[in-house]
Amino acid sequence: MSAKSSVTTHILDLGSGQPAAGVAVSLYRVQGQGHTAIASGTTDADGRVMDWFDSALEAGHYQLRFATGDWYHSLGMDAFFPEVCLEFRVNDPEAHYHVPLLLNQWGYSTYRGS
Repeated sequence: MSAKSSVTTHILDLGSGQPAAGVAVSLYRVQGQGHTAIASGTTDADGRVMDWFDSALEAGHYQLRFATGDWYHSLGMDAFFPEVCLEFRVNDPEAHYHVPLLLNQWGYSTYRGS
């Protein structure tokens, strides 16, 4: 795929000050108590997942799951959160949604990026 997906992400490891390369990320549609898988990928050398699916998303409730514990363990480090799950709403199916994750072993923060 050459076009940027309608949902993208970028992970920065604040502990090292470097992009978090090699983190597994999954995108789900949330409906009621159910979750439907939309896409999965792995962050690139710059900590980004940019072109992991090419279909448009419907308006609705979505979740990004980051396998942060597995990633830290692969580096020989402990992590308090085995997984980070971020839920967000898509209101405009034509819009781009960038969801960055600022991460360290003991916590995280996020925001809607551009």
